[in-house]
Amino acid sequence: MGGRTAVTLFAVVASLMFLPSVAGAYPGEGLSGPGFRIHRGSGSESDVNVCSFAVSPGAAHCDLRVRIDAGARSRLPARAGAAKPDVLGDEGAYDPSYLQSAYDVAAATAADGGGAGQTVAIIDSYNDPNVTSDLAHYRSYFGLPACPAGVVSHTATGCVFEKVNQTGGQTSFPSANSGWATEISLDVEMVSAICSKCQILLVEANSNSDENLGTAVNEAVKLGANAVSNSYGGEEFPSEASESAAYYDHPGVAITASAGDGGYGVEFPASSRYVTAVGGTSLTQLADTGTRDGSETVWSGTGSGCSAYEPKPSWQRDTGCANRTVADVSADANPATGVWVYDTYQARGWEIYGGTSVASPIIASFYALAGNALGSGTTPASYLYSAPGALYDVTSGSDGSCSPSYLCTAGVGYDGPTGLGTPGGSPDSLAAFLSTSTTQLPTAPGAPSNLVAKSGNAQVELSWAAPATGTPPFTYSVYESTTSATAGFSLVKSGSALANTSFTATGLTNGKTYYFKVTATNLLEEGPASSVASATPAAGPAVPGAPTGLSAASFFRTVYLSWKAPASNGGSPITSYVIFRATSSGEETQYGTVACTSTTCTARDTGASSSTTTYYYEVAAANVAGQGPRSNEASAKG
Repeated sequence: MGGRTAVTLFAVVASLMFLPSVAGAYPGEGLSGPGFRIHRGSGSESDVNVCSFAVSPGAAHCDLRVRIDAGARSRLPARAGAAKPDVLGDEGAYDPSYLQSAYDVAAATAADGGGAGQTVAIIDSYNDPNVTSDLAHYRSYFGLPACPAGVVSHTATGCVFEKVNQTGGQTSFPSANSGWATEISLDVEMVSAICSKCQILLVEANSNSDENLGTAVNEAVKLGANAVSNSYGGEEFPSEASESAAYYDHPGVAITASAGDGGYGVEFPASSRYVTAVGGTSLTQLADTGTRDGSETVWSGTGSGCSAYEPKPSWQRDTGCANRTVADVSADANPATGVWVYDTYQARGWEIYGGTSVASPIIASFYALAGNALGSGTTPASYLYSAPGALYDVTSGSDGSCSPSYLCTAGVGYDGPTGLGTPGGSPDSLAAFLSTSTTQLPTAPGAPSNLVAKSGNAQVELSWAAPATGTPPFTYSVYESTTSATAGFSLVKSGSALANTSFTATGLTNGKTYYFKVTATNLLEEGPASSVASATPAAGPAVPGAPTGLSAASFFRTVYLSWKAPASNGGSPITSYVIFRATSSGEETQYGTVACTSTTCTARDTGASSSTTTYYYEVAAANVAGQGPRSNEASAKG
């Protein structure tokens, strides 16, 4: 590896380090002025971006936010093994055990070796002088195995941390920058949280220019990285497709990039067709017992949408973007459900952070946990689309307003803000991060078949068969027209609530003809429509009226009943009469049924055998609509 030599890791003091902020209340370089913005959460939380968004064209900012509300800054995480309060995460933010539980890391580690021999590279700008000691403190504090400084190697069985400049040197580093130093701390610590056996290669670019950052990516690949995380982004630009190919086109290497923290919209390099674009979620995980016990929704700050310049990769099949769509996959990013980070370069030690900077190294670590094999000749982002069912599908939340809506609003299957979902969606969540020759890319759905429309009273019941082609799961959309079988259709119902092959359209007008057609949608797109079926709602039959003139007479321990048919049969022939009997007035219960089509009906009760007991009777008529009201009461002794 270019003559790189191991360096010695100096011991760090176990106690917390508090260094003064440069400008008052916030850590780092003041975090105020052009390009900084305070964001208010739905509760009392607030945060500010760590790197200024006011960067020149051709440069990037880090996608990181720090919590600045008093509630967050008054806390410290619990040490490994310490009891944790019953609140969201460890003292309000997630430590490694909570993240591992939410994303089912234990199952992945047991099945695939836990990332041993895999190298996750972190690409950031400028220098973090304290990264080695801060990383050591983070891992020790949370009970993770040590990660000594050295030279990364595919033969290593545990963590090794190596820091180089953008040309691979270990003796001369860029100038320090507190904002990017915090980003560096977060990145290496998130890899530690998810993949404790993974080796970590930090490549520090000379500046935040796209050229220097891209050069650092190429160096990381040259040094053998299996996965490369990029937690930064900037505005798209017309020549980005060629720059994307120059720096991010590394077949077989899993290159991840944050989708951005500005809400709906796209930034580079997440827009690159060669990277895995990582969106952000709001994570709810209540326990650190090893398995997911919560849920995720879209984080409103995550980026998503259509690239203005990058061509659409062959493995991405949604139809709302002619070009590349962001994102592919996602993980926790909301500062309100943020993570603990330890950083001491012009910062105060422990702070709570969020942003899609959190999500990118998490996803890069999952590629490493899956044992990403170099030299495959494929783009690892495509692996996700071969096994979407292995991911946790995020189906609610939005990062803005857009059309078509899936580009900014979550739903069943693929959507812009969260892609195909987050890790931990199945017992074998690593399947989504594996390259296999047997898996096939999903295909779009065909048309549903056998659509049947059945009339009812002010409603039509629809049923159909699922498409014969296409990759499930499917959801369905029902379209209705009152004009004709070929025009005037509008959407009646769609989305995750319509996953079954039936639907009842209600609130219709009796006597009016309605035309219906149905489409199926999967994670790729909406398919063609079924054939059209029509129906005319009409008022159905009502229950019959009450029989009249019920009388009862006894003879030789038998009670003879007689009654008149109801004045109205409810519009449908009477199918039977129900006899009710009791030995107390007003307490009759069902006793038997008889069939009668005459206007006068009779029945015998041979069970009324006691000559000293009075038996009480009522009769009700029934048709296809149900049973009508009861007749008058009649009585007789047996």
